[in-house]
Amino acid sequence: MVIGGDLSSEALAELMPGRPTRSYPALLSTGADALAWARTGGPEGALVVADYQASARGRAGTEWTVRRGVSVCFSLILRPDLPVEREGWLYTVVVSGLADALGPEATIEWPDGVVRADVRLGAVGVHAELGPDGVDWAVANVLVPDVPPPRGPTLARIVRAIELRYRSPDDLVLDEYLPRCATIGRQVRARLIPVGPAGVVVSGTATGAKLDGALSIETGSGFLVAVRPQHLGVIEDMRSGSDELDGFTDYREMFPSDG
Repeated sequence: MVIGGDLSSEALAELMPGRPTRSYPALLSTGADALAWARTGGPEGALVVADYQASARGRAGTEWTVRRGVSVCFSLILRPDLPVEREGWLYTVVVSGLADALGPEATIEWPDGVVRADVRLGAVGVHAELGPDGVDWAVANVLVPDVPPPRGPTLARIVRAIELRYRSPDDLVLDEYLPRCATIGRQVRARLIPVGPAGVVVSGTATGAKLDGALSIETGSGFLVAVRPQHLGVIEDMRSGSDELDGFTDYREMFPSDG
């Protein structure tokens, strides 16, 4: 069974002719469907769309709400030529494409958000499958929660913008990403996976981004720490007067195990 209306296979085929596409009225997760498709040889550029998803997920398992007839949420298969240590670069590429598609006033919240005037316009998540020689394939998940109908043209514009960034020189993508990333220059607190007493926290000033997708954070002690998006649990703005440590904190040292 497929979607009728503005996200139907027929509507998307007119907008993106020749693209392998699966469309559903409802699905547990387009990400899960795309992962299975990629593992069995799904081609680069293959697209999975659903009008409604019961369990859509973004980066680090973040729950997404997909509203039937209102949201655009899809998954795109990529087969990049990247070494393992640069898998996080895909976040820079995908979120840049989403920001491009959502307009010149859209800014980026590292590593996965697009905002305008403090309103969150969309988010991305990336799953990269790693092999001995690099990234074998990846699935990019994209959510724009509120899209005026017809939604098909917006979806097609986002896909094309992501693929344009994906095929652009890395240095150019990063050069254009840096001034759009509103996180840079802020005091932030990054909680790494696993979040909680067993996790690691890096806090300080976000000073830049790197070609592996990492955010550079200068701690209060003057250390420069690179936090990669695939290792991030939560990132927060640090409020003035916070009583938390400004620096690199390994909570495992504060809560030693009995063993």
